[in-house]
Amino acid sequence: MDLAEEINTQHRNSAYLGNYMLPAGLVASVNLEQLVKHADVIAMAVPAQGFRHVAQQVAKYVAAGVPIMSLSKGLESETLLRMSEVLASEMPNNPRAVLSGPNLAHEILQGQPAASVIACEDDAVALKLQELFSRPTFRLYTNSDVIGCEVGGVVKNVIAIAAGISQGFGFGDNAKATLVTRGLAEMSRLGVALGAQPLTFSGLAGMGDIMATCASMQSRNTQVGVRLGKGESIAAIVGSMNMVAEGVKSSSAVVKLAQHHGVEMPIAEQVALVCEGTMSAEDSLRALMSRSSRSE
Repeated sequence: MDLAEEINTQHRNSAYLGNYMLPAGLVASVNLEQLVKHADVIAMAVPAQGFRHVAQQVAKYVAAGVPIMSLSKGLESETLLRMSEVLASEMPNNPRAVLSGPNLAHEILQGQPAASVIACEDDAVALKLQELFSRPTFRLYTNSDVIGCEVGGVVKNVIAIAAGISQGFGFGDNAKATLVTRGLAEMSRLGVALGAQPLTFSGLAGMGDIMATCASMQSRNTQVGVRLGKGESIAAIVGSMNMVAEGVKSSSAVVKLAQHHGVEMPIAEQVALVCEGTMSAEDSLRALMSRSSRSE
């Protein structure tokens, strides 16, 4: 209620976005029915572990045929489902889309150039959303590979924690480049096993997103990794954050999904152990470095 009032009266979201001014035409409400009942398009920016609950509430009021676009980059822990799959189960009569890519919020708010991908199996819906959300400094591409774009958004958060751990240890660019590159390989292997197109991972939702996330301290997942690398416990880090770092929860789900499909993801496996609190960041790095060498 307080946040909605701040957005409506001061045009700010100080808890999450500092002193950036929000568009005067942006109206916030805690009345979900009022928000979605007459909406032409719905964008859901909800953390993955609460996504289904909100989708169930939205489903009560949304009209059939209204496109639902997910901005979330995580997996549902219990079911291992991607958010578009959650939407399919809760709102089967609504087209589903995904927005993914290197879209760090603070840079977009500053009007800095950025680009992302809208993935949707329905080309007409994708084009409609592209036109609606494009801005002079925010370029949007379309893609029919929903699986690939979602897998990219999920796995890059896990790899960002690993890259952050390396940074927290004081390691340099060579180490980070190694983790990012091998993490991209893990992302691609999992995505292809799930039915994604390999080229998706060399695009904005794959390489683009992982580069921006792992290079920036604006990324909550990178922040988590850096603090882990400096010796803080995962419990203390998560307890001190007012925003969700999706990679912490998704890491275990990613590993389980990979195991189910017979995909090897050693970096994700070590991040999951650290995020579960069963291994220290130092021991996880040692485990990665002690793996036997093989052909790339």
